[in-house]
Amino acid sequence: MSQKVAVYRHEHFNAAHRLYNPAWSMEQNDAVFGKCNNPSFHGHNYELVVKVIGVPDPETGYVLDLKWLSDLIKREVHTRFDHKNLNLDTSEFQQLNPTAENIAIVIYNLLRPHIDADKDLQVRLYETPRNFVEYPV
Repeated sequence: MSQKVAVYRHEHFNAAHRLYNPAWSMEQNDAVFGKCNNPSFHGHNYELVVKVIGVPDPETGYVLDLKWLSDLIKREVHTRFDHKNLNLDTSEFQQLNPTAENIAIVIYNLLRPHIDADKDLQVRLYETPRNFVEYPV
């Protein structure tokens, strides 16, 4: 079989963050980030969908074992970000604004080294039911 198939794993985590640029005034941060610039932070129930594309293995029929992918996401993402303040509790966002876009890129970079190079990887992150990002596009 030489046809590619996409498989998906849906996970979630909860985290708080604040969007702001420390080089800007409070007024500029408020104008750009609005309520997301709350100095007391705010939280989201993030929904994460990880997509892996590849050719199914002829012996197993799997692109990859979805239980293995779930364990990888729990190890690399959930334990790192769930119930954390992304700005204060994580090394990844000490100098990086934790926008949904940046969170998706960070998650991709955490997972990519563990997925075989012959497989494509995409991360979709829902910050709210109506707002989501994908990386890469």
